[in-house]
Amino acid sequence: MRPAPGEVLHFSEDPTITRFAPHVAATARQPEAYVWAVDAARAPDYWFPRQCPRAMAWVTEATSPADRALLGAGGDSRVHTIEYRWLEAMRTVRLFAYRFAASAFEPFGEHAHAMVATRPVSPLGPPEPVGDLLALHESAGIQLRLLPNLWEFVDAVADSSLGFSGIRLRNAWPRRSELHP
Repeated sequence: MRPAPGEVLHFSEDPTITRFAPHVAATARQPEAYVWAVDAARAPDYWFPRQCPRAMAWVTEATSPADRALLGAGGDSRVHTIEYRWLEAMRTVRLFAYRFAASAFEPFGEHAHAMVATRPVSPLGPPEPVGDLLALHESAGIQLRLLPNLWEFVDAVADSSLGFSGIRLRNAWPRRSELHP
């Protein structure tokens, strides 16, 4: 599930939204109100239940061979990780994608990790069911790893030359060192 050329997507578990108004998210680090969306490259970051903590890493032009090895011996160029306790939600969540005209959005952030609109926007049509999230990862060639705790992976890839993103990490289990000081 990726946007077509000239489109961006917003993923939601709510299939009843007809108009998106800019708002300041509860987890926002900035005071401005936005409608958030993603382009094709970042869409896989949102193939998860909304509250699911996840860490993702991928090969970039600057990735060293040693850091590429962090993704495993299989030669995968992108890895997503979740905690075991989220597997059932991955299997059962009903996730929807809303399509928008990309022209209503602009890149956000230093690395343009998202697209934002500062005015209300309406989807191009009804939301589309995203479907089986595990099958979606498989068909995109993205390795999905189940871990008991995300933090070892997060720390390894955050300090590497890999591309990296962590979403909803506040919902992850605490670091093992925090559990057993």
